[in-house]
Amino acid sequence: MQLKAIIVEDEANSREILRNYLSKYCKNVQLQGEAATIKEGLELIELHKPDLVFLDVEMPFGNAFDLLDQVPDRTFETVFVTAYNQYAMDALNNHAAYYLMKPINIDELVKAVDYVVEIKERENALEGKVLQTKLKKAEGKITLPQQDGFQVLDVNDIFFCKADDNYTEIYLQEKRIVVSKTLKYFEEALKEFSFARIHKSYLVNVNEVQKYKKGKGGSVILSNGKELSVSASKKSELLSYFK
Repeated sequence: MQLKAIIVEDEANSREILRNYLSKYCKNVQLQGEAATIKEGLELIELHKPDLVFLDVEMPFGNAFDLLDQVPDRTFETVFVTAYNQYAMDALNNHAAYYLMKPINIDELVKAVDYVVEIKERENALEGKVLQTKLKKAEGKITLPQQDGFQVLDVNDIFFCKADDNYTEIYLQEKRIVVSKTLKYFEEALKEFSFARIHKSYLVNVNEVQKYKKGKGGSVILSNGKELSVSASKKSELLSYFK
């Protein structure tokens, strides 16, 4: 798969190095343009509608997050390229498909491009279609602790779980149950079944996912009509569940 890409980086030398690496080692990347500022980057994104943006974190008059916040409905993937590792967690949790440290390691660059290709190919194959999971519904039950005892619930009755600080909201077909356990607790409790963590706030029953919509991380539409956001860092894992 060919990827249309742009580079947004304020240092001319860094742009040249990345451009040369892409030309030599990533033949499936078609570089559409380069920008030295956030404003120029936004203009290139609007003009070329890229599949992939290589984005420096620290730039004059702002940073990468300022640029991305101005493109809320983006469909491109982002690879951060930076000398500052303090942004890694925020980048991977909220914005980026991959995170490269300067000086750029060629093997990591190739891996980043391959990762984006994998995401894009699966997105294109699945977007808008009624999805079929690779997994069969797993029979099982889960015990929910409550003030007056506990409740036993069939795991297949759960559509999704939502984090609410130290509580978790469990959504069934016609009701919601609030439990004084974290979402991490239910992620562990349901890991043997067909549940995927798609966002810091959501754990979803993949058998109830019917459609996927592209975007920053995209979103899924469940069989009950509920639409849930998918974080960029969870997208590839989620899409791997489907045929």
